[in-house]
Amino acid sequence: MFYYNNTRNLLSRTIDIQTSVIKIFDIMKTLTIIGGGLSGSEAAWQAAQRGITVRLFEMRPDKTTGAHKTDLLGELVCSNSLRSKEPVTSAGLLKDELRTVGSLLMEAAAGCSVPAGSALAVDRKLFAEYITQRLLTHPLIEVTREEVAEIPGGPCIVATGPLTSDALSDSLRRVIGGDYLYFYDAIAPIVEADSIDYSKVFRASRYGKGDPDYLNCPMDRDEYERFYNALLEADMVTPRAFEDERVFEGCMPVEVMARRGKETLRFGPMKPVGLTDPHTGNVPYAVVQLRIENRDATAYNIVGFQTRLKWPEQKRVFNLIPGLENAVFMRYGSIHRNTFINGPMFLNPDLTLKVSPETYIAGQLSGVEGYIESTAMGILAGINAARRLKGMSFIAPPVESAHGSLIRYITTSPPEGFQPSNINFGLLPAPDIRIKDKKKRRAYIVEKALAAWNEYLRVFE
Repeated sequence: MFYYNNTRNLLSRTIDIQTSVIKIFDIMKTLTIIGGGLSGSEAAWQAAQRGITVRLFEMRPDKTTGAHKTDLLGELVCSNSLRSKEPVTSAGLLKDELRTVGSLLMEAAAGCSVPAGSALAVDRKLFAEYITQRLLTHPLIEVTREEVAEIPGGPCIVATGPLTSDALSDSLRRVIGGDYLYFYDAIAPIVEADSIDYSKVFRASRYGKGDPDYLNCPMDRDEYERFYNALLEADMVTPRAFEDERVFEGCMPVEVMARRGKETLRFGPMKPVGLTDPHTGNVPYAVVQLRIENRDATAYNIVGFQTRLKWPEQKRVFNLIPGLENAVFMRYGSIHRNTFINGPMFLNPDLTLKVSPETYIAGQLSGVEGYIESTAMGILAGINAARRLKGMSFIAPPVESAHGSLIRYITTSPPEGFQPSNINFGLLPAPDIRIKDKKKRRAYIVEKALAAWNEYLRVFE
């Protein structure tokens, strides 16, 4: 009995020592992440939460981009909206999946939200400050402020986003042996709240959904036609000689939409449906919506008005909008080139490069479009890299889930003419039963997706 007990105690101590060694070994492993945007920040968080030490590189503030304004991690650039909060929407589904996996973005959004009807919008500054603070204080994350010009050896996640520096772009191009694809993306203007003429606008959300969080600038037919004609005549920023003028359909500049037809804007960002002007009791001919930009409501974003107009032209044309005649612009709209990889040609399902299996590509660089989609790819890259560093096998997310459907899109679509995509129901598998009612069909797809995603998390966590 004495021998048995001592042997058992020795074995127990040996197991404890082995466990400690394994934990120490896990901590000693280092994952390099390049890019401190949403995707890189999320990848760092997910890997560190799984016991992996992370060195996160961010080139700002020493070197900035044409779109960023601060040196904060997780800075939002194009908009402060994270899209719909409605659970039975593709964006709502993806956000629910993000929450269940412990997304840092969703944690930050919960504490930094601003009123935006059925959309989840945040105070940009507070949001980025929250993410920055969480990463800087994590014991396993080291943030290094310097540009990375070459793809490093060893485990690495490249999450430099659509504004990847020229040097790193050249390095990545040499690694994959092929060119990037690219398109042009535009940013909407922001105006000071105090400069809006509130006697001409009204508060409402379309169809009365949620609180009346949007300011609506109504137009009659004459006002719309005057605005439309001015938009067509306005001067745009001229692309440089070597630049193509491709634009992304999901973030179309307002002047490009206008050139597609006189009614295009009225069926797009200026759609009046679901809104009644309390001043007239009628539905306006067209409407421009303004969304709160920060928690103090001192600034408003002109919704859907991404633009590449020259700055003096923006002031001239947008001052024609009722209520914005004397608007003070805190930020004018702008345009920048977005780069992304032809995922179906270069990426494996675990987000590693086919030609460099220790290099992961995450975020918009991988071929997804949008904040939450970029975050999702950062989550998967961080998890996959962490599992690999621990000697664990890759487990693909189920295609029934929003995460899995995005992976399938960027890795198996036809490479010819490949373009980035937001999450949408068209990417998710059709239901296995026939459901005629659209809302019920989507509710069923969401239910199946969440069940598959939760089972996936249960298996690998």
